Amino acid sequence: MPSSSTPDPQDPPPPSGNPNPVVSQSVNYSHVSARVPERIGRGSFATNALVLGGPQEIVFDFLLRLVPPPHLAARVVMPWACLPGVVNAIQENVNNYRARFPNAQVLPPPPPNMPPPNIQEIYDQLKISDDVVMGAYANTLMVTHSATEFCFDSILDVFPRPTVTSRMYLSAPQVPPFLEALKRSLQQMQNHQQGQPPAQPRIPPPPAAPPQEPPATPA
Repeated sequence: MPSSSTPDPQDPPPPSGNPNPVVSQSVNYSHVSARVPERIGRGSFATNALVLGGPQEIVFDFLLRLVPPPHLAARVVMPWACLPGVVNAIQENVNNYRARFPNAQVLPPPPPNMPPPNIQEIYDQLKISDDVVMGAYANTLMVTHSATEFCFDSILDVFPRPTVTSRMYLSAPQVPPFLEALKRSLQQMQNHQQGQPPAQPRIPPPPAAPPQEPPATPA
């Protein structure tokens, strides 16, 4: 779903008598103009993204973990029904990115036998400010990319005009892990709709006991 940012000639100029005018721009996505409030336009940068599932919505938490303590840079809340479109949009952009930049950097693999991070430990250390804890609601996602970053515009598409509620940037190597987390969430959603139980972690069986030698008998 790539798009370009363009001014909208229908946007009225801010009133000169208002000391704090609300300034916005517009972006075009799928031939529909979406307003970008000024405070959203410059966006925020994140180093990681987590996916959390709730009863009715799915939550994307964008983290900034360059220096301690880690911060919650932004939180985006979307209905579960939007997830297939989100996965398709990001997958399409990842495919286009790999075709354009076949030698792009990727994240190094984790050390062998390293256990995955505990989600509770991550949030225990995370600093969450009051202005992001409630999150930004959206029902559409527009994805664009450059040679080094991906831009995620979360859009609330309602009458009379769609509005961008959050703009986040992730480095290109961080996007494939984010996409894989979304795919796992989508698979869990589809399993739930089909009445299948969630996948259980595979636990290897205990090692077999070594054979015991028969007791020696006197000659």
